[in-house]
Amino acid sequence: MRGQRQKGIQRLVFAVNGQRFELSDVDPSTTLLEFLRLETPFKSVKLSCGEGGCGACVVLLSKYDTVKDQVEDFSISSCLTLLCSVNGCSITTAEGLGNSKVGFHPIQERFAGFHASQCGFCTPGMCVSLFSAIVNAEKTNRPEPSPGFSKLTVCEAEKAIAGNLCRCTGYRPIIDACKSFAADVDMEDLGFNTFWRKGESNEVKGSRLPLLTHNNAICTFPEFLKKEINITVPVASEGYCWYSPVNLQQLKSLLQSNEVSNWTSMKFVVGNTGSGYYKELEHHDKYIDLRYVPELSMIRKDQTGIEIGAAVTISRAVEVLKEETKCEFHQRGKMMLKKISDHLEKIASGFIRNSASIGGNLVMAQTKYFPSDLTTLLLAVDTMVDVMAAQRQERITLEEFLGRPPLDSRSVLLSIKIPYWDLSRNSYLESNTELLFDTYRPAPRPLGNALPYLNAAFLAEVSPSKSSNGIMVNECKLAFGAYGTKHSIRARVVEKFLIGKVLSGGVLYDAIKLLETVVIPEDGTSYSAYRSSLAIGFLFKFLSPLSDINVEISHGLLNGYASALLLKNYTMEQNHGQLTSSTLLSSAKQVVQLSQKYHPVGEPLKKSGATIQASGEAVFVDDIPSPRNCLHGAFIYSRKPLARLNSIKFKPGSLPDGATALISFKDIPGENVGSMTIFGTEPLFADELTQCAGQRIAFVVADTQKIADVTANDALVDYDIENLEPPILSVEQAVERSSFYEVPPFLYPKAVGDVSKGMAEADHKILSAEIKLGSQYYFYMETQTALAVPDEDNCMVVYSSIQCPEFCHVVIAKCLGVPEHNVRVITRRVGGGFGGKSIKAMPVATACALAAHKLGRPVRIYVNRKTDMIMAGGRHPMKITYSVGFKSNGKITALQLEILIKAGMSADISPVMPHNMLCALKKYDWGALSFDIKVCRTNLQSRSAMRAPGEVQSTFIAEAVIEHVASTLSMEVDSVRHINLHSYHSLRLFFEGGAGEPLEYTLPSIWDKLALTSCLDHRIEMIKEFNKNNRWQKRGISRVPIVHEVMQRPTPGKVSILRDGSVVVEVGGIELGQGLWTKVKQMTAYALSLIQCDGTGDLVEKVRVIQSDTLSLIQGGFTAGSTTSESSCEAVRLCCNILVERLTPLKEKLVEQMGAVKWETLILQAYLNAVDLSTNTLYVPEFSSMQYLNYGAAVSEVEVNLLTGETTFLRTDIIYDCGQSLNPAVDLGQIEGAFVQGIGFFMLEEYSENSDGLVVAEGTWTYKIPTVDTIPKQFNVEILSSGHHEKRVLSSKASGEPPLLLAVSIHCAARAAIKEARKQLLSWRGQDESDSTFQLPVPATPPVIKELCGLDSVETFLQWTMASKCGNST
Repeated sequence: MRGQRQKGIQRLVFAVNGQRFELSDVDPSTTLLEFLRLETPFKSVKLSCGEGGCGACVVLLSKYDTVKDQVEDFSISSCLTLLCSVNGCSITTAEGLGNSKVGFHPIQERFAGFHASQCGFCTPGMCVSLFSAIVNAEKTNRPEPSPGFSKLTVCEAEKAIAGNLCRCTGYRPIIDACKSFAADVDMEDLGFNTFWRKGESNEVKGSRLPLLTHNNAICTFPEFLKKEINITVPVASEGYCWYSPVNLQQLKSLLQSNEVSNWTSMKFVVGNTGSGYYKELEHHDKYIDLRYVPELSMIRKDQTGIEIGAAVTISRAVEVLKEETKCEFHQRGKMMLKKISDHLEKIASGFIRNSASIGGNLVMAQTKYFPSDLTTLLLAVDTMVDVMAAQRQERITLEEFLGRPPLDSRSVLLSIKIPYWDLSRNSYLESNTELLFDTYRPAPRPLGNALPYLNAAFLAEVSPSKSSNGIMVNECKLAFGAYGTKHSIRARVVEKFLIGKVLSGGVLYDAIKLLETVVIPEDGTSYSAYRSSLAIGFLFKFLSPLSDINVEISHGLLNGYASALLLKNYTMEQNHGQLTSSTLLSSAKQVVQLSQKYHPVGEPLKKSGATIQASGEAVFVDDIPSPRNCLHGAFIYSRKPLARLNSIKFKPGSLPDGATALISFKDIPGENVGSMTIFGTEPLFADELTQCAGQRIAFVVADTQKIADVTANDALVDYDIENLEPPILSVEQAVERSSFYEVPPFLYPKAVGDVSKGMAEADHKILSAEIKLGSQYYFYMETQTALAVPDEDNCMVVYSSIQCPEFCHVVIAKCLGVPEHNVRVITRRVGGGFGGKSIKAMPVATACALAAHKLGRPVRIYVNRKTDMIMAGGRHPMKITYSVGFKSNGKITALQLEILIKAGMSADISPVMPHNMLCALKKYDWGALSFDIKVCRTNLQSRSAMRAPGEVQSTFIAEAVIEHVASTLSMEVDSVRHINLHSYHSLRLFFEGGAGEPLEYTLPSIWDKLALTSCLDHRIEMIKEFNKNNRWQKRGISRVPIVHEVMQRPTPGKVSILRDGSVVVEVGGIELGQGLWTKVKQMTAYALSLIQCDGTGDLVEKVRVIQSDTLSLIQGGFTAGSTTSESSCEAVRLCCNILVERLTPLKEKLVEQMGAVKWETLILQAYLNAVDLSTNTLYVPEFSSMQYLNYGAAVSEVEVNLLTGETTFLRTDIIYDCGQSLNPAVDLGQIEGAFVQGIGFFMLEEYSENSDGLVVAEGTWTYKIPTVDTIPKQFNVEILSSGHHEKRVLSSKASGEPPLLLAVSIHCAARAAIKEARKQLLSWRGQDESDSTFQLPVPATPPVIKELCGLDSVETFLQWTMASKCGNST
């Protein structure tokens, strides 16, 4: 039988970027990503989540169809794709699009030019996703676009990167880069870039873009590979086989062979995408590739329906269904297929759908109870399935298939059959009968890439009733799934009730009450009441437009003509609503003021290294080639919060094959220290006692990262909790047991004014109100990583992705028990940090160094996403109790706070939180302010700094207080905010030395200007009108200010001028994506240009900033707090001033001799004259001016769906004071990126833990950061150039963290919308509408919002409607 192992012919042949690869011994479990990263030079393919949920590993896969003689191209997730499945295929990575050797592709150049790359870790995947979309658009028969553009539409361009995650940019510039290729793009909609300046014509703009032409078209499938396609040869490695049967008979024979009985584990493979959800840590004996069995890949159409093979991908199924909508058959059937295909496009993301199969999705639902959308859709349309089991083949309903016991290993799903509904029902012969069909999937992300809270699909056949007025239900099918049940179901009892009924409010109410008894999530399902309410809301939404409640109550019952017209309008609306598409980001505007005063400082230069980031050539730590004999590590962490460690064992009894060593605290030659701050240390490993769930226990070292991860996961830890006190897992428990960290007096803020007096002056008081805030995970795209290499004389070189190499250096030396000069820590760039690569990166590097020291071999680690999330700690949760006194006009006279901060098992940076919190909290004039802040020691993972630590929580507290006061007084919130803004006098009272001069206080002018530029007053009136006219959608708008204090720290710099005039720069600050290197280059060029030689105009191109090396430049400090870029720039400027001073006498001498002097000539002469051309300094800011205030304001508008709780971010306008920006493009990116990260905190991201404090949000399936479809649809940012600030670095101000606080405007706008919804709900209940006081938790996810809007809102509305009707009829 073909497919049996045949000696000598087991081989894989494929191409990567045009290079041929042939492999003869392959472990079938090897993924494409593993091969690319470990066995090829192509490192652009990044590992970030390992689940297919982030897009960092996306590549283009190209297949050649020998029958059609054409190449198929599609993006795939290489972290899930098995290497054996690319046999005969061609792979294109970002390096294959373009690179520094052969020239960059226009996609890469435009990403750089539109400032669409910050840390750069996600950028290669973004570029490939866009390239895939362009390649496939070019194959269409659309009209040829204008030169330089593609056949992509704007909508397609935006959606091209819908599955790709980015934590840095906020997506707006990425969307612009993508849209710039669209044939229908409006050039005015494209944002700030390096290609053109404001005011130039569209023609000029188009000509300035790097052109997409046939000359830079890439051959995605090399000719040589067309001759080598051979799908039938198996591949194997010792003990494992991969089979590729080419027909159904071969598959049957394989499954019936005696050999199958001896296999301990077998796996059917199509796209292997299921492994992203159901993690596979163990090998299978045999893999059977089903893609080449024609019966499983066929698509067959006849008069009864469409039959689709089980191995057909979801993307291909979408294409087939869309093709059917173009056929000439009944409009109703067209609508049904279109809605199914639209829904399928929201499953996962494009690069998953391209390889995930229809059959795989259904089988996962049947055997593992996967929350499938597909099963729900297909149930609603009476889909049949063909199943091959043992010797027989049968066709059964999908419902029966789902209800059967799980398929065994010898059974195969062959195909599905979707019937053509409008050809299969006699009732369609009646012209007034209509088919209605709709689908629903509320989820954290509108475009998919997120599991739904519930999904539903409804089909109904309705017609005007002959016996009475109204619309009658002739037939209906109601399918629900993914709500916390084993598989999708049909609500048959509700269907039976509705059939034959004329729709009315009463019938709908009864149907809904019946549905409540059907859609019941299983015990333990999160948000179970919310999920049930969704089912009710969707049934109401589907049927209510056809009932009498959709017409004004006073009109009475519908007459027959009105019924027919209503039905016609509803069906037209259904069809039109689904056949139109809209763009995600309607528009965005960036307003910046450029300055030439310190050229090139102030210029919007593109980020240094952006192009090589786009091509994947930028080297991150895990891209460094492994040294010879390199080992790999993985952490074993505690699952218990407080327990004795008795032993660590492994399932086979000892370390498995490939695992080399187990390192624990017993192996430490020096101190057991993993990290340190000025507040103390944290141990590298637990000793006899674990202090929290997630604490590091030991470090497994193995031959590969995969073996290390599997071994660590399989470790069996024996715990003992006898005679131990219960762990402290809450702040309340910490208070009971007086478990606190000491806050140094110099960090504990001072109270302002006399609170007792302020309370006495108040007309009203709110006493002891409570707020609780949760945590947030960093979700840097590059997880924690390090490489330690032993060097001569007991030295250690460590490459670490860290924000503070200096402190890491000290920790490693202490742990190894060696002098600090024996340790060297090198950091080139970090793939996103946000504070998470500060303290938390130290133990990762230290563990590698310890293992390398003990074993005498290099050791590296790339922490998997699950472990990273468990060990990260994240943002500080807290509990706040406040009392506030205020006047009747809204002016607050006193605010008193009690804050309990949940710190964790070690201090980390937690003692600085009170200082940070009060700095941000003082944004309003509270009259008087007092507080009691306690930092609680708990048995939880230690929390650490996360972008705007403490400040983001405080800005929420401030707004919650303001909202509460406004609600109590029934005043407009904006008025209460305005009356409590600082005067300059109160600003000085609250901030003392940090307030600056009166002209520096720009917030009042920003506040007023923003009202005008955002058309605030007009939009408030528009929103009132909208809310009056829309029952199930409500809008809200909010304007909020920020006052954010930052502090500069001492920062070193070093500048050296080389013989050819090029310049090399070292700074203490680390490039995290924030553009630090770019600003430093600009500052270097400016400061050296003061020598005034010929040729210094383009000096910026001669400057290179190099990696941080702790033995080359000491005292690097932390890259944190938003000010490291400006401090690094100032350190460099001081260096350059010294160099200019040294060069000036020589330059004057040469001018006398030669006249004009070129830069290169001057430097060469300096070398000949022994002028010292290298210098370093430590910039130490003046104590009196090291702290300063940042100002900004935002207006945000949202729309809340009252049936689902989903919130659409309609528009945000920001004005932010950057002083004199060092680089407006970089600062703009920081503002937008910070704001969107703030949206994540306030609206989306749930960093949840179990009862032991162990993080359960372990990856992209359960933790949802913002995506391209969850940013404001209209996103306008103005950078205010606020004039001269004598004590700032060239008058500049920080931009990294303060704008994050402005995202609270989104939360406040959502609260305003919910307030309107609650007023409406109270009116339906006949209650007092003025009672509108409520707390909106953080994050305000759809379940939270829906609960506040009323889980029973539909039932309440129907009861109100029926009661009103009864009242009118009497």
